[in-house]
Amino acid sequence: MLVSLATTFFVGTVERTSAQTYPIDCAILLCLSGGWPASVPCSRARAEFIRRITPWPVEPPLQIWRCPMGASYDSEGTGDDDGRIYDILFDRPRIPLLQTIAVAPSQEADLPPTRVISAERVEAGDLINDFTLRLVKDRADIDISGPEFSFVRSIRVFDVRYAHQYQAGSEGDCERSAVVVLGTYGTQGDFSWRRSSISTLPKAHVGLERWGENCPSIHHRSVFVDWRDYEGNYGYEQANY
Repeated sequence: MLVSLATTFFVGTVERTSAQTYPIDCAILLCLSGGWPASVPCSRARAEFIRRITPWPVEPPLQIWRCPMGASYDSEGTGDDDGRIYDILFDRPRIPLLQTIAVAPSQEADLPPTRVISAERVEAGDLINDFTLRLVKDRADIDISGPEFSFVRSIRVFDVRYAHQYQAGSEGDCERSAVVVLGTYGTQGDFSWRRSSISTLPKAHVGLERWGENCPSIHHRSVFVDWRDYEGNYGYEQANY
């Protein structure tokens, strides 16, 4: 159903108006969840998704904090997950509600200067300025902890910053060195990096198949991103450099 929603929406409504009507990250979110249905807006969204992992620098491919999902989120939803995602992203007749969010003291140093805004409707003229004042930095502006948003947390970015394998020394000792970092999304769409290793690379990754096999010469750098859409279908892209 979600694929149908994404296809119908983008091929119809968006192409009749403008692909730029909605923030690109809202388009990435819906197109990714629907398995990148064929349409001009989804092609643009996917191109931006891939551009962000093309060195340098490597960025989070989905920057969900740039998509104002709170604009039409109804906390008293019907339980229809597919419709909920669609409504959150694109049924936006209302001015967003800006809500006061509790922030732990340890997070305060990471936040931009803001003023406290209570949960109330704001005028359109205030929207541009106020909406950029994120009370919680780099995460979704609604609760996305439910299973309907598992596809966001499925995204993984493997940055193989270098992988060298070669014979060195008079006795032909095999020298190997590599730096791999893994970027993942947290419960609320927050993105973070951590140290990883070549052994964690997905089977779909290419270029390091002979790593550890005797000592063939290998010099490799790449960024690999994979994900599963709303229905669990696997997808990936790799950029070598």
